[in-house]
Amino acid sequence: MSTQVQASLTDGQETTSVLLTAGSFNLSISGTFTGTVTVKRSPDNATFFDVDTFTAPTEEVGTDPENTYYKVGYAGSGTAVIRIGEYQGT
Repeated sequence: MSTQVQASLTDGQETTSVLLTAGSFNLSISGTFTGTVTVKRSPDNATFFDVDTFTAPTEEVGTDPENTYYKVGYAGSGTAVIRIGEYQGT
């Protein structure tokens, strides 16, 4: 598993790597796109559930108290640039 996952996604794609984290993590969405970026969460890295969606570039910070797997999918036109990683803030 990675401490950071980065990808440029086009319609129908998901990140090929997953982030396993417990604690804080950050999500960056950029690029030129018209569509929906979906953050997916899994307790076992097998079954993923949609937990949040975004339709515009954003910077977010989240917290998960237990070991959890995350990946990101995209549906739409253009390219959504994704970075999700363990939060390195103070």
